Amino acid sequence: MAASFLLAMTRVPLFLAFGVLHAGAVTDAPPGSSPEWGEASIRSSRVEKPVATALPPKPQWQADPLNLFVVVEAGDHHVSLVDGDRFEVLHRFASRSALHGEPRFTPDGRFVYFGTHDGWVTKYDLWNLTPVAEVRAGLDMRNLALSGDGHWVMAANYVPRTLVLFDANLNLVRSYPVATLDGKTASRVAAVYDATPRHSFIAALKDIPELWEISYDPKAEPIFDGLVHDYKMGEGLAKPGFLGVRRTRLDEPLEDFFFDQSYRHAVGSTHSQGIKPVAAQVVNLDVRRRIAEFPLPGMPHLGSGITFAWRDTVVLAAPNLQDGALAVVDTKTWKVLKTIATPGPGFFIGSHEKSAYAWVDSVLSPSARDSLTIIDKRTLAVVAQVREPGRTLSHIEFTRDGRYALASLAEMDGALIVYDARTFKEFKRLPMSKPVGKYNVGNRIARSEGSSH
Repeated sequence: MAASFLLAMTRVPLFLAFGVLHAGAVTDAPPGSSPEWGEASIRSSRVEKPVATALPPKPQWQADPLNLFVVVEAGDHHVSLVDGDRFEVLHRFASRSALHGEPRFTPDGRFVYFGTHDGWVTKYDLWNLTPVAEVRAGLDMRNLALSGDGHWVMAANYVPRTLVLFDANLNLVRSYPVATLDGKTASRVAAVYDATPRHSFIAALKDIPELWEISYDPKAEPIFDGLVHDYKMGEGLAKPGFLGVRRTRLDEPLEDFFFDQSYRHAVGSTHSQGIKPVAAQVVNLDVRRRIAEFPLPGMPHLGSGITFAWRDTVVLAAPNLQDGALAVVDTKTWKVLKTIATPGPGFFIGSHEKSAYAWVDSVLSPSARDSLTIIDKRTLAVVAQVREPGRTLSHIEFTRDGRYALASLAEMDGALIVYDARTFKEFKRLPMSKPVGKYNVGNRIARSEGSSH
């Protein structure tokens, strides 16, 4: 096994080497059947680099490891590591195709976990510039979550309909079939996120009206799924709270969701297919029920929302996948304070706790995808716009200190564009092949610890 692995590593790019040994493990399912990818398939797909445990526990390059940017270049399936002080590429390596969702960083910033649309999860050592382990969690994966302590990885799948839990080294711990309590209705998983202050993962289900909480706290309270009024019926029998499924039943499924700053509430969008206007549900995770609902125009993308202080409250700002409208919501009253017009529908909004401004794209607009709109968080007014005429401009990420804002010129002959976050003037441009996302290690770790900027 080890010899075959090392031979494979000499023939293909870093990430692709992990897939070579099991390339024939997945076959197309017969027409009309559901593809299967069970625990045996998951375990057999896993590969680990033999020398991973002997790698030095410090960066093998000169830069601030917490001001490092991980940039996904979809044009030629590579990842670039960029020094956030000098804005220079430190290293570039081949990745699997179709990297999907946000990469997740361990609390020390050493390791990053990447996921692909077709279910592969890769652990990469940023300090030593090498992959460590890889496993296939499913056949159609939505996203990954990493626990705040860095000990657990959770994968959310469309196919099969499972949540899959791994330890930090990508050894399978448990696969959860996602279905109603009686097992009659299965569901795809819309998204899973870590709620570090709660020591748990929260998952939204696309096809059944439930929100799941899976605690990784060994002291988690036991779970009672029944009504607990008739012990003869078994309704009062407790299930372990540690790594167990705690269900919050809803009136409608959530498409995506976002935590408020307390992590007591999950705010998710509900799409009612024309029956009524799109609404946002506010679910209290402690009492496990919806406590508020408010209408939002178009198709709000709450999963990429941000929160920030405004006057005497904290507001949530979220872009819109259908309309040129940024919704600003008071998280005390759950009322829409303002709708800010943008040139077109967008996917991403970005800010930083040390910046007075939020940047939102219009990447879903055929005519305005070349613009970024800049909003003053103090006045909730549009103050500026930057453009790359006729091109695609998206996804803002800030340096660790908030001094610079980096945008993706998401074209094959694209670039990472560095803007001065105070003057909005271009500072530097690094040529790249369709950069679709960039992630600052320090900022992402801070966000996982409870910051929502």
